[in-house]
Amino acid sequence: MDKLKAYIIGFLILVLAIAAGIIYKWGFLMLVRVVLSLGFLGLTLMLAFFLALTLYAESWKYGVYLVIPTALSAYATYLSATWQNLKIVGGIIVLFVLGLVFGIWYISEPDLGLMDRFKSAESLERSGNYKAAARKYEKKGNYLKAAEMYEKLGWMESAAWAYEKAEKYEKAAEIYEKLYEKEKDTYYLKEAHEYWKKAGDMERAAKALEQYAEEEPWFWEDVAELYEDLRMEDKAREAWEKALKYYEGEAKEEGVFWEDVGNIAHKLGNEELAREAYEKFLEYCIKEAEEDPMWWKHVAEAYEYLGDKEKAEDAKRKYEEYRKQIMKGSEET
Repeated sequence: MDKLKAYIIGFLILVLAIAAGIIYKWGFLMLVRVVLSLGFLGLTLMLAFFLALTLYAESWKYGVYLVIPTALSAYATYLSATWQNLKIVGGIIVLFVLGLVFGIWYISEPDLGLMDRFKSAESLERSGNYKAAARKYEKKGNYLKAAEMYEKLGWMESAAWAYEKAEKYEKAAEIYEKLYEKEKDTYYLKEAHEYWKKAGDMERAAKALEQYAEEEPWFWEDVAELYEDLRMEDKAREAWEKALKYYEGEAKEEGVFWEDVGNIAHKLGNEELAREAYEKFLEYCIKEAEEDPMWWKHVAEAYEYLGDKEKAEDAKRKYEEYRKQIMKGSEET
């Protein structure tokens, strides 16, 4: 048992012991009196704190709203402590319960006006109150109609969300493509790609991702793989060539990318470039292996591609020795 559970159990035992002592000494009604007094006192202090906070913030509207419940709670504290006019105390309790229920009901639909809550979604739509109608349609689970309302409002991202909930993924994808045309934010292209995939239209998904890759070039490899899956060989090759160009640029900054250059060049049949890239990748891996022996694994892979089996085996041996040291160290700890 951890300390927190022990403290909680100890506190509950203490409370029960005090309650039992009060009942034994003064009877059950005294316990009710103490509970009501302390309960209303705590509520009064809480309401008074929020009242002071709203007045300090010069939020007079909410300050007025809090004055009445704070005063009622303070009055109920006095009546409970003096044990008089218990009917009034009961009435105040009922008022607070009703207020709590109303508050929960009101918060459940925060965007709706009081009268709108009693109208149907269809009625709100006919009156042109599309915002409230959308919320009502959402609550009924009619996300297709909710999406239509959001489109009429011009809230296109909300419309896309509603179309997704209605499993109309192609509509959501179309909206994100239009949003990209308007905002020129590549985020929308990525979203369009994901929704075209969900809709099962992989060609449109590939086109959206291709457009995305024009601005975020590290996705050219994903574009190429998508076109390969679609057996669109010319488009796939074009994407692989753009991926190769991107990785060549990155490799000049960070040598680890020479492996990607080698893999793509090999895929495109450019063996001369592939070999050159693997030689540079090998050079990078040997340098890294001097600091971190884990890199001997990649050294071995580079040697294997370059056809130097003897050096590849030597690198594998060094990697296995490193692994054994790691395993031995973990067993000792």
